[in-house]
Amino acid sequence: MHPSSALSPGSGVAHLRPEIWSKANALHVRKIISEFAHELLIQPKELYTKDGWGYYVLTADMPGIEYRFRAKILHLDHWYIENGSIEKSEDGKSVPLDSASFIAEFSETIGIRPDILPKYLEEICSTLYGSAYMRAQEGPNSEALAHADYQVIEHAMMEGHPSFVANNGRIGFDAADYRAYAPEAAAPVSLLWIAGHRSRATYTATAELPYDTLLAQELDAATLTRFNKVLLDLGLEPADYVYFPVHPWQWYNKMNHIFAADIATRNMIFLGVSDDTYLAQQSIRTFFNISKPERFYVKVALSILNMGFMRGLSPYYMRTTPGITQWVRDELGDDKYLQEKGFILLGEVATVGYRNLLYEKAEKNDSPYKKMLAALWRESPIPMLKKGQGLMTMAALLHIDREGKALLPELIRTSGLDTASWLQRYLDAYLSPILHCFYYHDMVFMPHGENLILIMENNVPVRAIMKDITEEVCVISKEKVLPDEVKRLAVDMPEEVKILSIFTDVFDYIFRYIAHILVEHSAYPEEQFWELVADCILAYQASFPELKEKFRQHDLFAPEFIRSCLNRLQICNNERMVDLADPVGSLQFVGTLKNPVAAFAKHSKFPIY
Repeated sequence: MHPSSALSPGSGVAHLRPEIWSKANALHVRKIISEFAHELLIQPKELYTKDGWGYYVLTADMPGIEYRFRAKILHLDHWYIENGSIEKSEDGKSVPLDSASFIAEFSETIGIRPDILPKYLEEICSTLYGSAYMRAQEGPNSEALAHADYQVIEHAMMEGHPSFVANNGRIGFDAADYRAYAPEAAAPVSLLWIAGHRSRATYTATAELPYDTLLAQELDAATLTRFNKVLLDLGLEPADYVYFPVHPWQWYNKMNHIFAADIATRNMIFLGVSDDTYLAQQSIRTFFNISKPERFYVKVALSILNMGFMRGLSPYYMRTTPGITQWVRDELGDDKYLQEKGFILLGEVATVGYRNLLYEKAEKNDSPYKKMLAALWRESPIPMLKKGQGLMTMAALLHIDREGKALLPELIRTSGLDTASWLQRYLDAYLSPILHCFYYHDMVFMPHGENLILIMENNVPVRAIMKDITEEVCVISKEKVLPDEVKRLAVDMPEEVKILSIFTDVFDYIFRYIAHILVEHSAYPEEQFWELVADCILAYQASFPELKEKFRQHDLFAPEFIRSCLNRLQICNNERMVDLADPVGSLQFVGTLKNPVAAFAKHSKFPIY
């Protein structure tokens, strides 16, 4: 059933109520000012200070419009704006806060091109639509989430990426699609399955997963028999085809017409609907099997615009994905330090890519039209749990519920540990393995909150699980010899940029927000948090004195590091934010940030500081 048939016109906007809309906009304007000021896109002017707060004014490009607010500037130029303190005036009169208006009022200052501005405003409006929806629901608060299971936590997340302000655009979804497929809607989804002729479709997998084994694991015998019968009734041979799932939205909105020739010539056959049901994850195109949680995650192409990219999947990348999984396993699997820390990589163990020959011929360059049909199977973390353990996305550590209460202090309180001890356990499970992969293996991941799953015991992190490894892992050593199918992992970048995989991806995109939550919600001094981060780094360095030259070369205690800006990236090109063939060349650097752990270099046992 198409989702639009189950939604009346009025129900799609029922959550858009004045009080909820006002709250969503107030919180979003707070985020915009904080993140744009952090990236030096805007520069609020300090008027005076009082009781530890700075009082600021921000003047818009449009005459007569200004914003006033109270803030403290924390480490890493993080603007902690007091909740509820932002006041907007227009020609001296108080007016309500509105996120989209803010972008329009500062469009010249932030430097967004006129041709990009309308689509970016649409993403802002769509992000607000989703925020209002989440705030209108009766979901679990932070106290309840501290005792909830993995998927309840996954679908309770309200913020999306903490740095991007246009982070939940999902341009392409209509109101019915939103309720059917958005992670926060938590609606069970049955995936569609198709058969792709082997002249177009290619199955690739790790050695332990030949095609028949994958089908036997992911489909019940009765389902597989039913799918085979579809082909046999057409006089076709199942062995000539590859079976794989597709997103229902993709089928109705892209495949029916863009792949019409393939369907008409029976290079593509619709088989039916999965018996298993799934839930969309925060990454939106990845699904968790709730019928049989031990079965694989399924990741499928979804040609909607969301946070700087069309969310397709390249059939060309899919060919090498299982081989990359195997190579990364071989590189890291026997590492005793990573085993000691319990670090896990979720293998992306099987893929199918379907080539659209028309667009291959017509489009010489990279294009979203070449990435409309592919599927990937990723290991489930469920079989990796021991008795008494649970799972939680690391993004949950940044969660603030609709009542304004943070989850992180609640986790700490219910764990029975003091704040410092809890944070030490977390850093040991998460940061230590990331450091080791960088320094010992010359390997970097994209270790942000949505890409990490924490294994919890009594609400304490004990192990970290990394996912999305094959698309985002990079090898930064020129000396490391890579097999042909893995060579796309090699990234040539300046030496000073390599360390940003920790400074930016970990310090700026995760720890900056954790420090803020601890200050605002627990009155825990940010200096104490950063000292714990420094202690974790120093403990790692003490474990591997043979790497002291690397510690010197890529110095985590340097006084400052390059400021890399995500919103500037999206504002420059909100449809293709990064050139995947040259990811470093796409980055937006503006000045430097003072390193919050630099002050603790004196505690090092090495003479390099």
